[in-house]
Amino acid sequence: MKRNQTGFTLIEIAIVLVIIGLLLGGVLKGQEMINSAKVKNLANDLKNTPVLLYGYQDKFKVLPGDDLNAASHVGGTVATTGGTAGNGVIEGTWNTTTTTDESFKFWEHVRLAGLATGGTGLPTNAVGGQLGVTGTSPISTLPGSFIVCSGNIPGKIALQLDTTIDDGNTSTGSLRALLSTTASGTAATVSLSQADTLYTVCSGS
Repeated sequence: MKRNQTGFTLIEIAIVLVIIGLLLGGVLKGQEMINSAKVKNLANDLKNTPVLLYGYQDKFKVLPGDDLNAASHVGGTVATTGGTAGNGVIEGTWNTTTTTDESFKFWEHVRLAGLATGGTGLPTNAVGGQLGVTGTSPISTLPGSFIVCSGNIPGKIALQLDTTIDDGNTSTGSLRALLSTTASGTAATVSLSQADTLYTVCSGS
């Protein structure tokens, strides 16, 4: 007995391809929206952190982290490692894990002053890297006496971040990028071909 076998028609195949195209477009658009949200959060970190410093300085006439009278001002402790408290500079590396460094104490002081929320230690950014401050930038060409750095940032997001809040060039301007594998040095120019390479982004003020 002869059986009739039928396959998909061209119209049915076309409909399936259209659906697949729409699904792929939705996924890509969703990823773009996620990246845009990360960029916005990272930009807010870089813009809002100096506000914490200025708020503390306006209230107590000293820099958080560098405050010799932190105990009487906010009930905090004075930095005792890697610098001289009270000299008007936030000393220590931006990503220090030494709890007695000024750059670490910065976060303790602004939290106790009610200017920032969160637990202890350095805060994290939208991509899971650390957010920190320092008076000495890891990027030698970056101007500013107060530097905010944010780590673990993929190249694509670093470039988008610079385009959003600076000049679109990660080796010039007030926002610059440094390869995460580089301890210190000059700024790196990020291209889209380095989308997955991780960078530290620093902003000077």
